[in-house]
Amino acid sequence: MTDATTSAVMTDDRRGSDQPIVEAPPVTAQLKKAGWYLLLTVLALVILYPLYMSLMRALSDPAAYARAGNPPWPVNAEWDVFSRAWNGGNLSVATFWSFAMSVVITVTQVITAVLAAYAFVFLRFPLKRLLFVLFVATLMLPLEVTFVANSLTIRQWGWIDTLQGLVAPFLASALGTFLLRQGFLGIPNELREAAFLDGYGHFRFMTRIAVPLTAPVVASVGLLAFLASWNQYLWPRVVTEQENHQTLQIALKRLAAQNVQQLNVGVAGAVLAAVPIFALLIVFQRAIVRGLTAGAVKG
Repeated sequence: MTDATTSAVMTDDRRGSDQPIVEAPPVTAQLKKAGWYLLLTVLALVILYPLYMSLMRALSDPAAYARAGNPPWPVNAEWDVFSRAWNGGNLSVATFWSFAMSVVITVTQVITAVLAAYAFVFLRFPLKRLLFVLFVATLMLPLEVTFVANSLTIRQWGWIDTLQGLVAPFLASALGTFLLRQGFLGIPNELREAAFLDGYGHFRFMTRIAVPLTAPVVASVGLLAFLASWNQYLWPRVVTEQENHQTLQIALKRLAAQNVQQLNVGVAGAVLAAVPIFALLIVFQRAIVRGLTAGAVKG
């Protein structure tokens, strides 16, 4: 029996069995998938290229790098530039203040957003829709509108160079409340009624059912709050005067001003400040997408 005959018999045996035959995807589908992967790879390289060039600029001697025409490789590499930036800019203290401010703002914004969103979805009270519209309308108010009043209040309360002065205006978020409200709206009414029949109160239903079901949205709200607070510059610049109480973004500005002839030191400091952001985005990228798209499709 030839190999072709044996293959045909085995194929007939498989067709006669109960096992389903898995057909190979058509060539056009494979080419389409490969094209999408190629396109996404190109887009990723386009986005990552500036970051790569920033790293090359940080490692290179500024004058030699400029004379070489800004090539995509280090020129006269200075491998100690990151330690010089960390120690020269006093970034350890600045990182501590930025981290403390970001953590406090993130935790409080998540808590207040959860409570407010739950109230707007599951509680009944007069003018609920109007209050929600007014609440979300605050998103259109830039920081500059309330900047002077908030800064004067912080100074009157004696909160200059304090953690509470850094976080006080950012303890609630209209965007976080809006996102969590959209997530809570996706919870079926039958589930809520069944929980109440089982003796669940509002607080127990919120903590044990509503929040766990919308965990991606909660994670995305927390991550957005952390990113926004980590990158703040204007508000910390106003409410901090002593160098030992200033945040990371202010320290980077001071580091760049002190090293005009060594621009790579300032770039190295910026790269160090971006490392926590990259780590968070990589770890929570799926939570961000799921959280921001929650409630977008119904059915």
